[in-house]
Amino acid sequence: MTTLDIGSSAPDFTLPRDGGGTLSLAELRGKPVVLYFYPKDDTSGCTQEAIEFSGLKPEFEKLGAKVIGMSPDPTKKHDKFKTKYDLKVDLVADEEKTILEAYGVWAEKSMYGRKYMGVERTTFLIDSNGRIARIWNKVKVPNHAAEVLEAVKAL
Repeated sequence: MTTLDIGSSAPDFTLPRDGGGTLSLAELRGKPVVLYFYPKDDTSGCTQEAIEFSGLKPEFEKLGAKVIGMSPDPTKKHDKFKTKYDLKVDLVADEEKTILEAYGVWAEKSMYGRKYMGVERTTFLIDSNGRIARIWNKVKVPNHAAEVLEAVKAL
Protein backbone atom coordinates (compact mmCIF):
# COMPACT_ATOMS: atom_id res chain seq x y z
CA MET A 1 0.00 0.00 0.00
CA THR A 2 1.32 3.41 -0.99
CA THR A 3 1.54 6.28 1.42
CA LEU A 4 1.20 9.68 -0.19
CA ASP A 5 2.07 12.89 1.62
CA ILE A 6 1.37 16.56 1.09
CA GLY A 7 3.72 17.72 -1.66
CA SER A 8 3.83 14.28 -3.35
CA SER A 9 2.97 14.05 -7.04
CA ALA A 10 -0.57 12.77 -7.40
CA PRO A 11 -0.56 9.41 -9.23
CA ASP A 12 -1.94 9.93 -12.72
CA PHE A 13 -4.84 7.90 -14.07
CA THR A 14 -7.04 7.49 -17.10
CA LEU A 15 -10.19 5.61 -16.14
CA PRO A 16 -13.66 4.94 -17.54
CA ARG A 17 -16.16 7.54 -16.44
CA ASP A 18 -19.88 7.88 -16.06
CA GLY A 19 -21.67 8.60 -19.32
CA GLY A 20 -18.97 6.90 -21.40
CA GLY A 21 -15.42 7.82 -22.32
CA THR A 22 -12.52 8.27 -19.94
CA LEU A 23 -11.26 10.88 -17.55
CA SER A 24 -7.56 11.57 -17.11
CA LEU A 25 -5.90 13.44 -14.27
CA ALA A 26 -3.11 14.64 -16.59
CA GLU A 27 -5.69 16.41 -18.80
CA LEU A 28 -6.74 18.49 -15.77
CA ARG A 29 -3.25 19.83 -15.05
CA GLY A 30 -3.37 23.58 -14.56
CA LYS A 31 -6.46 23.53 -12.34
CA PRO A 32 -7.09 22.22 -8.83
CA VAL A 33 -8.72 18.80 -8.55
CA VAL A 34 -10.72 17.41 -5.67
CA LEU A 35 -10.44 13.63 -5.85
CA TYR A 36 -12.64 11.86 -3.38
CA PHE A 37 -12.64 8.10 -2.91
CA TYR A 38 -15.80 6.44 -1.67
CA PRO A 39 -16.73 2.79 -1.03
CA LYS A 40 -19.94 2.14 -2.95
CA ASP A 41 -22.62 3.80 -5.09
CA ASP A 42 -26.09 4.24 -3.62
CA THR A 43 -25.23 3.66 0.04
CA SER A 44 -26.23 6.23 2.65
CA GLY A 45 -22.84 7.85 3.39
CA CYS A 46 -21.66 7.75 -0.22
CA THR A 47 -24.95 9.22 -1.43
CA GLN A 48 -24.82 12.05 1.11
CA GLU A 49 -21.19 12.81 0.16
CA ALA A 50 -21.98 12.87 -3.58
CA ILE A 51 -25.04 15.10 -3.01
CA GLU A 52 -23.01 17.56 -0.90
CA PHE A 53 -20.22 17.77 -3.51
CA SER A 54 -22.83 18.12 -6.29
CA GLY A 55 -24.55 20.95 -4.43
CA LEU A 56 -21.29 22.86 -4.15
CA LYS A 57 -20.11 22.13 -7.71
CA PRO A 58 -20.86 25.70 -8.93
CA GLU A 59 -18.68 27.07 -6.09
CA PHE A 60 -15.84 24.70 -6.97
CA GLU A 61 -16.16 25.66 -10.64
CA LYS A 62 -15.92 29.39 -9.80
CA LEU A 63 -12.53 28.56 -8.29
CA GLY A 64 -11.56 26.57 -11.40
CA ALA A 65 -11.61 23.27 -9.47
CA LYS A 66 -12.82 19.93 -10.80
CA VAL A 67 -14.51 17.45 -8.43
CA ILE A 68 -14.12 13.73 -9.17
CA GLY A 69 -15.51 10.81 -7.20
CA MET A 70 -13.86 7.39 -7.54
CA SER A 71 -14.98 3.94 -6.42
CA PRO A 72 -14.50 0.37 -7.62
CA ASP A 73 -18.09 0.25 -8.90
CA PRO A 74 -18.54 -0.14 -12.69
CA THR A 75 -19.60 2.83 -14.83
CA LYS A 76 -23.10 1.39 -15.41
CA LYS A 77 -23.64 1.54 -11.65
CA HIS A 78 -22.22 5.10 -11.60
CA ASP A 79 -24.69 6.11 -14.33
CA LYS A 80 -27.68 4.78 -12.34
CA PHE A 81 -26.38 6.46 -9.17
CA LYS A 82 -25.98 9.83 -10.93
CA THR A 83 -29.43 9.64 -12.50
CA LYS A 84 -31.20 8.53 -9.31
CA TYR A 85 -29.83 11.46 -7.25
CA ASP A 86 -29.25 14.01 -10.07
CA LEU A 87 -25.55 14.12 -9.18
CA LYS A 88 -23.41 16.76 -10.87
CA VAL A 89 -19.90 15.51 -10.07
CA ASP A 90 -17.87 13.27 -12.37
CA LEU A 91 -17.59 9.64 -11.26
CA VAL A 92 -14.82 7.33 -12.41
CA ALA A 93 -14.59 3.57 -12.07
CA ASP A 94 -11.49 1.77 -10.83
CA GLU A 95 -12.72 -1.81 -11.05
CA GLU A 96 -9.14 -3.13 -11.10
CA LYS A 97 -8.39 -1.11 -7.92
CA THR A 98 -5.01 -0.04 -9.34
CA ILE A 99 -5.51 3.65 -8.63
CA LEU A 100 -7.22 2.96 -5.29
CA GLU A 101 -4.02 1.11 -4.32
CA ALA A 102 -1.77 3.85 -5.74
CA TYR A 103 -3.48 6.40 -3.49
CA GLY A 104 -3.38 4.01 -0.52
CA VAL A 105 -7.15 3.94 -0.02
CA TRP A 106 -7.75 0.23 -0.75
CA ALA A 107 -7.33 -1.08 2.76
CA GLU A 108 -8.32 -3.75 5.23
CA LYS A 109 -11.47 -2.74 7.05
CA SER A 110 -13.42 -4.33 9.85
CA MET A 111 -17.14 -4.45 10.55
CA TYR A 112 -18.76 -6.49 13.31
CA GLY A 113 -15.46 -8.31 13.82
CA ARG A 114 -15.23 -9.35 10.16
CA LYS A 115 -12.19 -8.17 8.20
CA TYR A 116 -12.45 -7.37 4.50
CA MET A 117 -10.84 -5.19 1.84
CA GLY A 118 -12.57 -1.97 0.89
CA VAL A 119 -12.20 1.73 0.13
CA GLU A 120 -11.16 3.94 3.03
CA ARG A 121 -13.20 7.13 2.51
CA THR A 122 -10.48 9.68 1.69
CA THR A 123 -10.26 12.99 -0.17
CA PHE A 124 -7.21 14.46 -1.89
CA LEU A 125 -6.88 18.09 -2.95
CA ILE A 126 -4.48 18.21 -5.89
CA ASP A 127 -3.06 21.61 -6.85
CA SER A 128 -2.73 22.95 -10.38
CA ASN A 129 0.80 21.50 -10.63
CA GLY A 130 -0.40 17.96 -9.91
CA ARG A 131 0.90 17.90 -6.33
CA ILE A 132 -1.11 16.85 -3.30
CA ALA A 133 -2.01 19.97 -1.32
CA ARG A 134 -4.25 18.39 1.32
CA ILE A 135 -5.43 14.94 2.44
CA TRP A 136 -8.52 14.06 4.47
CA ASN A 137 -8.33 10.50 5.83
CA LYS A 138 -11.26 8.48 7.21
CA VAL A 139 -13.67 11.20 6.16
CA LYS A 140 -16.81 11.89 8.17
CA VAL A 141 -19.34 12.93 5.54
CA PRO A 142 -21.45 15.74 7.12
CA ASN A 143 -20.07 19.13 5.97
CA HIS A 144 -16.97 17.52 4.43
CA ALA A 145 -17.59 19.03 0.98
CA ALA A 146 -17.83 22.54 2.51
CA GLU A 147 -14.55 21.98 4.35
CA VAL A 148 -12.87 20.89 1.10
CA LEU A 149 -14.27 23.99 -0.66
CA GLU A 150 -12.62 26.21 2.00
CA ALA A 151 -9.30 24.45 1.37
CA VAL A 152 -9.64 25.06 -2.40
CA LYS A 153 -10.25 28.76 -1.67
CA ALA A 154 -7.02 28.81 0.37
CA LEU A 155 -4.87 27.41 -2.48
